Amino acid sequence: MRNLTLLLMVLFAFSLNAQVTIKQNKDDNDIKLSALPYYNFGKGIGLTSPDSLFQLNIRFRMQNRVTYIDNEEEKPAYDGQIRRLRLRFDGYVGSPKFLYAIQLSFAPGDVGEVIPGENINIIRDAVVFYRPNKNWNISFGQTKLPGNRQRVNSSGGLQLTDRSINNAKFTIDRDFGFQVHNMNEYMDELSYNFKGAVSTGEGRNVTGKSDDGVAVTAKAEIFPFGAFQKDGTYFEGDVIREQKPKLMLSGAFQQNNHARRTQGQLGVDLFEPRTMKSVLLDAMFKYNGWAAMTSYMTRATNENAVTFNPDDATDFNYAFVGEGFDYQLSYNFPSNYEIIGRFSTQKVGKDIELLAPNQKQYSLGVTKYIWEHSFKVQTELTFDALNYYDGSNKNNWYLRFQVEIGI
Repeated sequence: MRNLTLLLMVLFAFSLNAQVTIKQNKDDNDIKLSALPYYNFGKGIGLTSPDSLFQLNIRFRMQNRVTYIDNEEEKPAYDGQIRRLRLRFDGYVGSPKFLYAIQLSFAPGDVGEVIPGENINIIRDAVVFYRPNKNWNISFGQTKLPGNRQRVNSSGGLQLTDRSINNAKFTIDRDFGFQVHNMNEYMDELSYNFKGAVSTGEGRNVTGKSDDGVAVTAKAEIFPFGAFQKDGTYFEGDVIREQKPKLMLSGAFQQNNHARRTQGQLGVDLFEPRTMKSVLLDAMFKYNGWAAMTSYMTRATNENAVTFNPDDATDFNYAFVGEGFDYQLSYNFPSNYEIIGRFSTQKVGKDIELLAPNQKQYSLGVTKYIWEHSFKVQTELTFDALNYYDGSNKNNWYLRFQVEIGI
């Protein structure tokens, strides 16, 4: 605990001289935060006090979808739902150097099942920022950690209707703590960003589970040909149609000490804590309507991933360990119709190979961008192949139609 207190004091002292990016366009009310890379097409609804000491910007977005599901050994079914419904507020108080951001979620898939004794997951982001200059940003509160590219991006900036199977299992997602970002992005010059976080490691909206373990996250990004147009790193597909080739390479590492959940910041509770180490590597390329992404994700534990109920040896659960690769390629036609293909492989760790299958996922999608990512119509066909340790297999697939709209 003494080491953690000392680290926080150092971060605070450092913040007096430094900063993480948040860009504000002087011509409108749009505030962009590096720790919250929401996709923005318009300006939202903004209010600024006459003395310019307070600003409030309001946005919303929703995803409505219908899915036909055909899982092996199950009866085919239709599922219609509001997948995401988000309300976002951001702005500053006193000075543009002191910012805040709040994001609330209301859809059942966002909030999750109400469990007695557990907190309701309405709050996604609640964070304050100090931005002393254009290169630094320091934040305190609950928000996304600097993890893999597809997870850091808003779900509103996805090409397909959902993230990959590897994001579902290996992401480090949101947490409560401190973050420091150093941003050095230039349009046609070699650019780089460094991001770090010290957080609880317990995930979002968790109380009453304090311990002496924290999560430490570090990430580096490099742009050999300069930054993408309009923060194009933070959304999938080349909807901007980059006039020059743009490339991003990034790597992140996290050690989550004494993690209590099966996926670190996500999942159900383990019977015993496990220290988890995650490595997340990404590459993104865009040029003239073409976009390509690839990623590698892995998680390992300090000891056996399986934990047992001390009162019942037949009752157990496990940390999800293993590794996975994602490959994604797309082309956006001048008409703003886009074709997307994605292939993912997932291999579970040896500790859990008797308990969870290896998996391959194939997805093909067509998206029509009406107002870029802020108003789009998406269709997706996805096939999942599950391979179990005993040699058995299952094949599942779904066909989905989704409409996303927001301001």
